[in-house]
Amino acid sequence: MIKATYGHGTQNDFVLVFDENDQIKFTKEQIKRICDRNLGIGSDGFIKIVKKDGAWFMDYLNGDGSVAEMCGNGIRVMARYLTDQGHQPSGIYAINTRDGRKFLSVPESGDISVNMGQVSQVPGEILVTVNGNTFTGLNIDMGNPHAVAFVDQISQVGDLKTPPVVQPKDEYPEGVNVEFVEFMENGELKMRVHERGVGETQSCGTGTCAVALAATIQMRKSLPIKWVINAPGGRLVVDIDGHSNATLTGPAELVKVVELDQFL
Repeated sequence: MIKATYGHGTQNDFVLVFDENDQIKFTKEQIKRICDRNLGIGSDGFIKIVKKDGAWFMDYLNGDGSVAEMCGNGIRVMARYLTDQGHQPSGIYAINTRDGRKFLSVPESGDISVNMGQVSQVPGEILVTVNGNTFTGLNIDMGNPHAVAFVDQISQVGDLKTPPVVQPKDEYPEGVNVEFVEFMENGELKMRVHERGVGETQSCGTGTCAVALAATIQMRKSLPIKWVINAPGGRLVVDIDGHSNATLTGPAELVKVVELDQFL
């Protein structure tokens, strides 16, 4: 019997399997079944927790079984699992990802902060088209690619049942996460996101960091800076220091234990 844990960070949800010695193998089709919201458990992503060379590693896959470099909400949920289950004491520790080593500050309870690494702009303006509307935006690199588009009101986006069209297309040979951003009157940001390989999600950790830098550039502000970002799933805080290193702070919750055998 293979047991897993279902959890989320601002409603961006994941199935986590603790496999310290990396002995359990999952196929792409199995991952898709597990993450399917109609036929499986239902989640945006799948995380296998393994240990490589004495360090924790987040083996992260999107809901369609494709590989992703990093997930800011997922890594916080993984850290909450490690600490709550006694595999790692609370405090500051590192988790390795395909986008390098990330350090986290993990209290016994409450919000978790993760140093997401450097966020940067790829030169050139982009155009994002969705539901017949076209918006301008910026190409942001957060270890994975992000197209951040600016809207007057988030309601202009409409539904995100199909992937937005981003131009120039050749900037994103492996697909792209697309964020839509509204500047709120109180100085905070509102966002929605369509993640490659998943569809619209309630939140996106790397996406919020990309949004924070894009908003800084768009508003001609300087670093260091802090943004409060309101995704459909909840509020996240992004701090970008003077060297463009982003720190993401937000909740991480473990909800229930689930059995996977019926999906394998």
